[in-house]
Amino acid sequence: MLGEQIGEESGTVMSRRVLSVDGGARVEVSLQHTGKLLGVATRSTITYCAGVRPDGSLYGEAQGLVTGAGGERATFKAQGVGKLLDGGAVRYRGAQYYYSDSPQFSRLNTVAAVFEYEADADGNTKSKLWEWK
Repeated sequence: MLGEQIGEESGTVMSRRVLSVDGGARVEVSLQHTGKLLGVATRSTITYCAGVRPDGSLYGEAQGLVTGAGGERATFKAQGVGKLLDGGAVRYRGAQYYYSDSPQFSRLNTVAAVFEYEADADGNTKSKLWEWK
């Protein structure tokens, strides 16, 4: 069951790189986001690798670094599934897992979080994050 919304971010795709086209396209994407996590203003740097599966759906894995305005920090790993939309936009849904030794984020060490992520064809991104209870 979904719990409270614990985060929201928006940002920009900074780079895309094709890793492989053998057996389906595989792409690496790097993002910069700003937003809030557990009420703390944050800036995030995220990289994900995604592949197109035979049925046209997407599967991706991400890792990221989140820094708070007061020096807080957390890292995370995530996995998600999604689909390509018109003009090269994408939509993913998945789960992510944090680690932090900062008191403001340490609660996340025992939380599975679920996310919605979208990027439009121009590389503008937005995401929302909920605690999974």
